[in-house]
Amino acid sequence: MPLVTIRNLTKTYQRGPEKVEVLHGIDLDIPKGDFVALMGPSGSGKTTLLNLIGGLDSPSGGEIDVQGQRIDTMRSGELSQWRSNHVGFVFQFYNLMPSLSAQKNVELPLLLTRLSAAQRRRNAAIALQLVGLAERGKHRPNELSGGQQQRVAIARAIVSDPTLLICDEPTGDLDRQSAEEILALLQSLNRDHGKTIVMVTHDPKAADHAQRTIHLDKGTLAGERASAAASTALSS
Repeated sequence: MPLVTIRNLTKTYQRGPEKVEVLHGIDLDIPKGDFVALMGPSGSGKTTLLNLIGGLDSPSGGEIDVQGQRIDTMRSGELSQWRSNHVGFVFQFYNLMPSLSAQKNVELPLLLTRLSAAQRRRNAAIALQLVGLAERGKHRPNELSGGQQQRVAIARAIVSDPTLLICDEPTGDLDRQSAEEILALLQSLNRDHGKTIVMVTHDPKAADHAQRTIHLDKGTLAGERASAAASTALSS
C-alpha cells in the first residue's frame, strides 16, 4: 500500500462572488520512502497540493489517505494533532524564533509531547548532529548563515521522527552552494534514514535530487519523470 493515496482531489477557493477551482480531480500515490518533487508554473496548484498532503488545508472534494488515515475527513482539532504527530515542515524562509538558540528552536515541536526536558534536549542534540550542526546548538539564528539556519529548520522538522517531510521551496532563499548542501542533506535523510519527502520547487536542479518529479499545470497532473538521481541509483 502507498504511504499516501490521493483520489479525485479537488480544491476550490471563493474569491468574492467567484469560485476558483485550483485542483481538478488529482489522483496520486506516494510510496513510503519516496522523494517527490512537485513542479509547475505559478498558479498550477503545486503548493495547494503540498498543503493538502501536509494537512495544512482541507480539500473541497476527494480523498487523502496517509498511512491508513483519511485526513480529508478530520476536523480542525484532529488535523492539528495529526500534523504534530506525523508531519515535519521545512519552509523557504526557515521560520526560526530569533530569540531562541538553535537547540531551543529544534526542541519546539517536542513541547507538544510528554517528553521530559532532558529527553527533549537529547533528541534536539541528535537532530542537530544529524544535520551537521552539533557544535552550533547555542547559537541564535542571526549568528548562523542562511544554509545553517535551514539546517536548523530541517532538524526541527525531523526531531519528532515524522511520517512525512513536507518541503516548500527549501532552497529558494539560498545561494547555489548552500542549496546543494541542503539538497544533499534531504537526499541523505531519504536514502539513509528512509524519510518520505514531498518538495515543491521551481528549480529543475533541485528537482533532480528527488527520485521523481511530478509536473502540475492548471490544477491537473501534467506528467512525471524519474530524476537524474534516481536514474543514477538504478544504474549503479
